[in-house]
Amino acid sequence: MPKISMIIALLCVTLFSAQEVSKQRVTDVLSTLASDEMKGREIGTPENDSAAIYIAKRFEENNLDYCTGNSFLVPFDYKGKTVYNVCGIKKGKSEKTLAFTAHFDHIGTTDQPGDQVFNGADDNASGVTTVIGLADFFKTKKPDFSMMFIAFNGEEKGMKGSKAISNIENLQTQYQNISALFNFEMLATVSKFGPNALYMTGDEFSDLDELFNAKAENGLKINPDPYIGQQLFYRSDNVSFVKKKVIAHSFSTVDMNSASHYHQLNDDVDIVDFHNLTQIINNLGKTFQKLTPKNFAPKYNETVNYN
Repeated sequence: MPKISMIIALLCVTLFSAQEVSKQRVTDVLSTLASDEMKGREIGTPENDSAAIYIAKRFEENNLDYCTGNSFLVPFDYKGKTVYNVCGIKKGKSEKTLAFTAHFDHIGTTDQPGDQVFNGADDNASGVTTVIGLADFFKTKKPDFSMMFIAFNGEEKGMKGSKAISNIENLQTQYQNISALFNFEMLATVSKFGPNALYMTGDEFSDLDELFNAKAENGLKINPDPYIGQQLFYRSDNVSFVKKKVIAHSFSTVDMNSASHYHQLNDDVDIVDFHNLTQIINNLGKTFQKLTPKNFAPKYNETVNYN
């Protein structure tokens, strides 16, 4: 290989590698959110506030703009307390937007003897880590789509945070520009479809998965929801935006038939497959990088229930 060609090839490899999110970064973010010090991140607690501030700092590191007001922290009332969602925007070449969301709260602690912290590593530190990872991935890029990053609070108490932020008046125009909302919910384990694979709730309601898979990088695949009888599409924060007729689905890897850690004390970092999660984050980023408003405009069909 001529010397100049070798130099160019090495530069390309270096640039390609530089854009990837490291396994160490994924491990650090998830482990912080799921640490005993966060005490299960229950809404209304000081530790829940600490988690919101931690996420806001990661958004700041990635040079995101505020969604509204003068902070990434977007307040709302919960039982007389001020609590926070976290929201950031990355401007792309178009006003058309992809939204990446996940809830960061979990169910807190117990006073029973022994382990007392519901760490929520899978539910849903893994989803928030995915959102932060995508912000990391696009930090130095100018994508075709604009991007909205939201960490919802209060999902475990009835999707309080997503309901609150979805109804903020001065965000309605931005919501109208959302081409698709990807809500990440429990991605810490390898799915029943194998590594580098997700499933999409409500896949029967839109063509989002087909359009995504047509552009998917490195073998990443979104599969149909194998737990359709559990109505997962209507049980997570995506539904707050479905009600606004935004294309909004949740994406997961968890086996809802056999996951012994769901809402249990053993949902801690020991159950996380960090290699698989890192692979998914990077392949999501590489795929989103290929999407444009011209080649990715998913639509609902007539079977979806907006209520």
